[in-house]
Amino acid sequence: MSDAGKSGAALAAGVDRDLVFEIEQFLYREARLLDEERYDEWLATMAPDVHYWMPGIQARYRADKADLISRTRMAYFDDDLDYLTKRVERAKQTTAWAEDPPTRHFHMVSNIEVEATEIPDEWVVHSLVLNLRHRNEAEEQTLTARRQDLVRRDETGALKLARRLIRLQQTVLQAKNMNAFL
Repeated sequence: MSDAGKSGAALAAGVDRDLVFEIEQFLYREARLLDEERYDEWLATMAPDVHYWMPGIQARYRADKADLISRTRMAYFDDDLDYLTKRVERAKQTTAWAEDPPTRHFHMVSNIEVEATEIPDEWVVHSLVLNLRHRNEAEEQTLTARRQDLVRRDETGALKLARRLIRLQQTVLQAKNMNAFL
């Protein structure tokens, strides 16, 4: 494709705008699947070697040079496909008291940027996500996060989520549970 077929941001990242659009649609569909509790379809968007990680964030002064996130500290999620599948199966059980009545989710994904990697058919994707959670009559919680994903095209041509790093903006969660996928 000539440079005329690329947007400015896509050209800078070495990614064609049709691919950017395809990845945006992939992320928007993923959000809708989660909102509609279509968890088995959502799991089907994952690569077999997926790593889904949401570390705890620590508030630190600028003078403190320690990392804000670390593999050695706590994480809300540090899941592979087997554990994501277990979480989905648990959420579907009638005994899942934290989801009865079910939480009503609203996911909004924005500020999507796609960058080429050195590996063909793999892209680093940056995005912002807003998750509004509503329970019962008056419980409401807002989660905001920056995400860094690795999206790859599998042998069938489908896009799959291979890695997700979720950086919450909140350092302390006020939620009674963390039954959410971001």
